[in-house]
Amino acid sequence: VQLQASGGGLVQAGASLRLSCAASGHAFSSSAGSWFRQAPGKEREFVGGISWNGGLTYYEDTVKGRFTVDRDNAKGALYLQMNSLKPEDTAVYYCAVGPYLGSESSRYEHWGRGTLVTVSS
Repeated sequence: VQLQASGGGLVQAGASLRLSCAASGHAFSSSAGSWFRQAPGKEREFVGGISWNGGLTYYEDTVKGRFTVDRDNAKGALYLQMNSLKPEDTAVYYCAVGPYLGSESSRYEHWGRGTLVTVSS
């Protein structure tokens, strides 16, 4: 599976952004999909993920209620809807796909290049 994330940009605090991750390869529709982020000087951290059929979602505590992960298997796409953005959400965001759904980045098999999200105060 090859992944390409897009949709990042510079926004003000309180704004919304929707990130997209385009996937190629038939394994996407049977794989869990997640988003991670890495802020400058910090380790990569889990943001949220979704099971292969969309029936289960899982979020990091600081984004619960603000971010939503969804997917469209017919289009081969994974999304991250981000609302009420805060300056602390500034990071490079990565999509990842694999048989595992959870926060351990080492267990994901496929990664896309990141897209930068910058939130100004």
